[in-house]
Amino acid sequence: MTAAGARLLRRSSLWLPPLIYMAAIFYFSSQSQPIPQLTEHVWDKLLHTIEYTGLAVLVFRAVSGEGLGKWTAAVATIVLVSAYGASDEWHQMFVPMRSSDVYDWMTDTMAAAIGAAVSVAFAPRRSR
Repeated sequence: MTAAGARLLRRSSLWLPPLIYMAAIFYFSSQSQPIPQLTEHVWDKLLHTIEYTGLAVLVFRAVSGEGLGKWTAAVATIVLVSAYGASDEWHQMFVPMRSSDVYDWMTDTMAAAIGAAVSVAFAPRRSR
């Protein structure tokens, strides 16, 4: 394998998981009543917290894999995941029976911080 091919494979392994996860979020956000058996019985803020904490862990893995230090990666993760949460809320304004909610976005941002903090706590130390 060439060096360029190895770099492409490495970057793909970093970025495909969060991109696939984001596509799944978009898919479910595009539905008027996604997974009603779950969403009718579980508090939506808990679902947002679980969903966006998972996304944050994947985004942290990707941005730190690009060579960012763990604290820079944590900040980048929070910004990226929060921005995606905002875009998701905007997207839901156009989906029948869905609404855009600033509190959902705030929950997404809090979940991004939780995911970033957990990722920092478990990030391997870099040797100097």
